[in-house]
Amino acid sequence: MRVLDLGSGRGATSVVLARDYGVGVIAADWWIAAEEAAAVFAEAGVGDRVEAVRANPHALPIEAESFDAIVSVDAFEYLGTAGSYLPYLVRFLRPGEQLGVVTPAMTRGVRELGAIPPYIKKVVGRDAIAWHTARWRALPMGGHRVVTVTSARLQQDSRRDWLLWTRACVVHRPGDPAHRPVIGMLTADGGDFPGIALVTARKNDGM
Repeated sequence: MRVLDLGSGRGATSVVLARDYGVGVIAADWWIAAEEAAAVFAEAGVGDRVEAVRANPHALPIEAESFDAIVSVDAFEYLGTAGSYLPYLVRFLRPGEQLGVVTPAMTRGVRELGAIPPYIKKVVGRDAIAWHTARWRALPMGGHRVVTVTSARLQQDSRRDWLLWTRACVVHRPGDPAHRPVIGMLTADGGDFPGIALVTARKNDGM
């Protein structure tokens, strides 16, 4: 299989896909230099299966219908805000193949709440407006003729796992100041609102 890891960052998802599932991966990110990501892949022993590409997600240097799957982990809340983006993105999928999105989410939408909770806004700012419910995230996808949504749910125990991951980042990257505020945010929440949405969709034939 050939998989596009969209918004791949330093490549953690790409490493898992190549190492544990044996697929070939294009790791595309706009903010991380290809050389930096490639060094991660070489160190992980998957440099022969993962190609790092620095690319604008709205102008991907990739031929149409190149992939058996597209995954986007912790990036689609930035990339997929425009209604026109999904039809653009699925052009790179072969007919009948799948898109998987993992993105920060809310148990109740910000519009329903009336405001971003202060402890979330302090850390995330207005970007939290893009933290929708799993159902909301699926609706724009389902509203397009190009895909059929196959699942949309909040990951079970997602706040716990998010907190576990962030604490691990503090231990292994003590010089990175970004993680401690997230721990404070998730602790202050106590399980009320933030979580992780999992959404999958299949490209419709003929699209």
